[in-house]
Amino acid sequence: MIDDADVLYGEALERFRSLFERAGKTGLKEPTAMNLATVDAQGRPSSRMVLLKHFDEHGFVFYTNRNSRKGKQLGGNPNAALCFFWDPLMEQVRIEGATATVTNEEADDYWKTRSRNSQLGAWASFQSEPLDSRDTLEARFAQMRERFAEQPIPRPPHWSGYRMVPELIEFWVGVEFRLHQRTCYRKAGRAWTVSLLNP
Repeated sequence: MIDDADVLYGEALERFRSLFERAGKTGLKEPTAMNLATVDAQGRPSSRMVLLKHFDEHGFVFYTNRNSRKGKQLGGNPNAALCFFWDPLMEQVRIEGATATVTNEEADDYWKTRSRNSQLGAWASFQSEPLDSRDTLEARFAQMRERFAEQPIPRPPHWSGYRMVPELIEFWVGVEFRLHQRTCYRKAGRAWTVSLLNP
């Protein structure tokens, strides 16, 4: 539950929820798509698109192979940034904060909702590692299909979810003449503040 000190955080989450629901009605193929930025041990950033699978007052959740490039980077530095841009709405949301892995129970529950082929793909792919040919990947996929034939597919030990706990949530609304509207919610200690930013 959100206590009195987090009223502004609750306001930001409700604004995100409303916007997220609107984005889901625009016909976008992947309204849950978000850019995830991480940094390596030398502070060099990298980013990629991932899918938001859940959000509430505890944070924003996505799933991946923990041995992937992003998984290794988050293991070394949990700080990350998310960015949603919904072109039909001309609205964007930026979120910054620290990440932590979800519980095994949460990961297992989500794993069970994935299609069988997606589960097999998670076993077959050595995510972010060099691949000599597409044939090799498809051969591993076929091996996994045979290995788990006619039985439930367990969640790989290296596959789990991450939850980002926000410390900043910024809403951007596109306006003509580039006089965009920017509203920034930021956590300072236990309290949240809200302010307008120049476009």
